Formats: sequence, structure tokens, C-alpha cells
Amino acid sequence: MTTVGLLYPGHAAEDDFPRIEVMIDSDIRLPLFHTVTDGDSRGVEALRAAGEPERLAAGVEELRMAGAEALIWATTGGSFVRGWDGAHDQVAALARTAGLPASSTSFAFAHAVRELGATRVAVAATYTEDVAPLFAEFLEAADLEVITTESAGIATADEAAACDAERVKELVVAADHPDAQVVLIPDNALRTAAYIPELEERLGKPVLTANQVAVWEGLRLADRRVWAPTLGTLFATREPPPGIDEHRGIEVRE
Repeated sequence: MTTVGLLYPGHAAEDDFPRIEVMIDSDIRLPLFHTVTDGDSRGVEALRAAGEPERLAAGVEELRMAGAEALIWATTGGSFVRGWDGAHDQVAALARTAGLPASSTSFAFAHAVRELGATRVAVAATYTEDVAPLFAEFLEAADLEVITTESAGIATADEAAACDAERVKELVVAADHPDAQVVLIPDNALRTAAYIPELEERLGKPVLTANQVAVWEGLRLADRRVWAPTLGTLFATREPPPGIDEHRGIEVRE
């Protein structure tokens, strides 16, 4: 049994995680614990506030009681808005509080792109035009080349959660570029687990989505590799490509 604890802000697409648990069809548990948010806004200040240390720490004890072996801050925006260094400090504080390896969805994207042996990405962002570029800056700090960034201008988690598969497909197609090796969809408020292979078939390249990479990152931190092609190319590789370093998350045990 491997247990990855997920801290998730508010309520939007959290039902993606039990769906992923079923799709993996193994002895994997993904207990999820909600953190408090100030309403539904996804402006920069609201995203920063969602990731304040005291809000994250509030869910850690329950997570530890659930037997988690790794901890993921299961939001993209609540991490990358702090920049590379700020996001690192954020998960370092979580690791110290929990005494567990910790990471976030933003770092999960950076690690997952490297797992696929890629360096050039396109970003299909639901965020508004002032927020989406901050994710591109985060990726560039991870030495990835962002070819294009498409912004859908969605300002709330509820609006993002209401997007159906066709809306997501439209966004992904609009964001894709021939030079991009991978397309990223950085929004944990989107339900995407059920149709990632369909997105990949349409584009002819790997697609990484927020809830998918969050789970993958947690399993990686727990030293557990899972074969689940229904979750896309990321879960259909058993070993990293030659020459790709295994990036560890932040691990602080006290």
C-alpha cells in the first residue's frame, strides 16, 4: 500500500483524484484534505493567500494520521505565483511541518516534463492574462523553454471546474505549437483524468494535466512507479529516459 496525501484548496475538481485512484487500479491511496480559501477568486493575491503557511499546516495533521508517505500541495496557481524561490520555501515549510517528502503541482510539472525527456513546452492555461505568464516564468526558472502560453481568462475555480472536455480540447489545440514537445494544462480545478489519451491523440504529443502530475509526483516521492497508460504518456513510461536526472522533492524529517 502506498499513500500520497493531497492538500487541495477549496472545492472544485477534487473528484478527479478518486477517479485517478480507480484508473491506477493498484494498492494506491490518495486521501485528500481541503484547505481554506478566501472565496473563489484566482487573482494573484488570492492565490498567494491560499498558500499561506498557517492554512497549509492546518491540514497536515489529518494527512499524517492517514498514513501518508509523501505530501503534495495539489494546486498549481497557489505555488507558482510565489516564483521559483518562494514556491521552494513553501514546500520546504510543508516538509518540515509534516516530516514527509513534499512538493507541489508546479514542481510536478517541471519534473514530469524532464521525465519525458522534453525541454520545450506549450502552456494551455485557464488563468487570466496577468496570472498565466507567471507559470511560464516558473517553468523558465526550471530551465524549460516555453514556446507559447495561451490564456483562457477564467477568473474563478468554479468556472474552471465547469469546463467540459470539449472546452479543454479547444484550449489545448489553441495553445499547441509545432516546436513544443509537450503541452501543459496547469489547473487543478479542471477535471481531465478521464480523457488525457484523447488529448494526446489529437495533438500527437504528450499532454500533462495538473491532477495527473500531482499524483505522479507524489508517487515518485514515495519511490513508487505505476504503469497506467489510461492516464497518458507520463504513466506509460517505466523508467526515466537515459541521461535524465531523478529530481527529488524536498524532504525534511524531524
